Amino acid sequence: MPRFIKRSALAAAALLAGVAACTYNEELGRSQLLISGESSMAQAAQASWNQIKQQQRVSNDPRYTSRVNRVAPKLIQAAGDNPAKWEVLVFEDQSLNAFALPGGKIGIHTGILDLMQNDAQLAAVVGHEIAHVKYRHSGERYSQNIVASGLIGVASVAAGMGCDGTAAERRSCEQRAGVAVQALGLGAIYGAILPYSRKHELEADTGGVRYMARAGYDSCEAIRFWQRMQAASAGQARPPEFASTHPASQTRIDNLRQVVRKQGRSC
Repeated sequence: MPRFIKRSALAAAALLAGVAACTYNEELGRSQLLISGESSMAQAAQASWNQIKQQQRVSNDPRYTSRVNRVAPKLIQAAGDNPAKWEVLVFEDQSLNAFALPGGKIGIHTGILDLMQNDAQLAAVVGHEIAHVKYRHSGERYSQNIVASGLIGVASVAAGMGCDGTAAERRSCEQRAGVAVQALGLGAIYGAILPYSRKHELEADTGGVRYMARAGYDSCEAIRFWQRMQAASAGQARPPEFASTHPASQTRIDNLRQVVRKQGRSC
């Protein structure tokens, strides 16, 4: 690997580690890199939310909506927010999924609602999504991508500048530099961006359990829900944990056990 690329990789790692000290989040207990403000992220999310509502069917089935409308406001209040400022919708989709967008938007698929046994399990999922918004995970993820792509772009431009000699030697050098830049890109994805995303998921799990406990729900049901998710996902093809933006179910269950134990509960 050319020395320039080695230095670029080290500089990238150092910068990605150092810039995270920009903003300290009291509730999370750690620093965050946040390039974009909350209002601009919320505006972009609103456009995405409108598009999702056009592309996916919103459910009006009271079997789903009554449960969500009963549980979600309690969790939002437990997180210190006004439920009137949030929009929580059910989408007719059999996948086991729920999602959140900046600005207080939460979507829950009917498939994951069918898997839930009680309101407390729904509270665990809603609390998880609220935590993503409250912890500004989308803004942090966006900022990390901006930094990583910027560093890789600089390395790509500069990689060929250190190549000299005959035409054949330059071509060989530039090819090696190109491979090195690709390696730097993969290093940014696997070494910095994806682990942060898995960290976000575990943080949201932790925050969700706190919110559901404040709202009066049994936090042990978060563990039971993820055990059901684990069973429902058994045998499905999925990437290995190190190459996934979501932690494996057992990792989440173990993390939740620790959080619940700190609440003085034993499940």
